[in-house]
Amino acid sequence: MKQVVLLLGFVFSCLFLQAQPPVGSVAPNISLPNASGEITSLSSLKGKVVLLDFWASWCGPCRQSNRKMVSVYKQYKDKGLEVYAVSIDGNRNAWENAVRQDKTSWLQVIDVMAERGNDLTRTWNIQYIPSNFLIDKEGKIVAAGLDKDELEYWLKRLL
Repeated sequence: MKQVVLLLGFVFSCLFLQAQPPVGSVAPNISLPNASGEITSLSSLKGKVVLLDFWASWCGPCRQSNRKMVSVYKQYKDKGLEVYAVSIDGNRNAWENAVRQDKTSWLQVIDVMAERGNDLTRTWNIQYIPSNFLIDKEGKIVAAGLDKDELEYWLKRLL
């Protein structure tokens, strides 16, 4: 009986549990529209250090993170940092207003279908927002779930 329970637990975990792309792996590509409707791919930023940031206009902690990131981006953008901010907003107007209000000058894209979960959120296993991943110049994930201080630590090492 114990073996059956263990086997069922293993099968369940293989079928239903997903992990985020692991540190050290190549970042899965994302191609989404910006506010102008132009499709921008994460892979097009290879050669830069990229902070991939998942957020939404209705997420208070996301909005606070945006405001903290403004000074970090200004400090490091000329050294090779780019931010690829992926909004999972279902409401495009709310997203555009939040970008304007937060005065974010980095690359913003949106996936209006991600709010309820889709291939994007499953690939990156986004369970909560804000969620972020730091990607090196070769396109490999070097860290995840960074706060401002941890991000600056990594940027000093990578740039």
